[in-house]
Amino acid sequence: MTIVRPYGDTTGDGMVQVSFTLPIAHDKRAEGAAVQLANKMGMDPALLVHAKPMGDGFTFFVVYGRVSHLVDTEKVQVVERDYPLLSAKDVNAVIKRRLRRRLSVVGACIGTDAHTVGIDAILNLKGIAGEKGLEYYRELAVTNMGAQVSVPELVETARAQRADAVLVSQVVTQRDAHLQNTRAMTAAFREAMPAGKRPLLIVGGPRFDELMAADLGVDRIFGRGTTPREVASYLVHALLGDGK
Repeated sequence: MTIVRPYGDTTGDGMVQVSFTLPIAHDKRAEGAAVQLANKMGMDPALLVHAKPMGDGFTFFVVYGRVSHLVDTEKVQVVERDYPLLSAKDVNAVIKRRLRRRLSVVGACIGTDAHTVGIDAILNLKGIAGEKGLEYYRELAVTNMGAQVSVPELVETARAQRADAVLVSQVVTQRDAHLQNTRAMTAAFREAMPAGKRPLLIVGGPRFDELMAADLGVDRIFGRGTTPREVASYLVHALLGDGK
């Protein structure tokens, strides 16, 4: 068993820093409200270190303070990578050997989400963090539908492209829009295609919980920091097994 607690100024002092916005104009009462909230969150003492008006009737706060909570790292649940991380050369070789055709991938931002930075980082040739996107892989046929794609449009394009995998990026999360859109997507694919004919459904975005894949009806969830190589390696693993 490994028990850890937050570190601020000295090891194990339990100091943390949190930020939040309250729907109240910035004044002394607002600052007191921020400290009171921090106290109720378990910070004692709580020190207000930053307050800034954020438009009419809103204030952004940063609070620094001590918490008494401990974490048992052995009880932390995460989704570990359960497949080998392949090079682009190996991904191409496995697809060519096992599938004997190009693997079709369709990507989009669905609903009203206009933030394409996530899907573009994975799909576009330029990629991210020094890795080229899936368009670089010669054995992948990539269709990037861009932003604000409706679920029916996505299903129809996936059918037309005979997609092996559908990748959806969701950045807009107000009122759990990313969860609602994902459930709508999975329901549409279940209705439109029989179980054995549906593409692999993958979603990604900074606010997704990777443990929710089964609940959302998708095959995999990728969180922040995911690279094109990780996605390509997963596609090979999920669709073609160990690649041998």
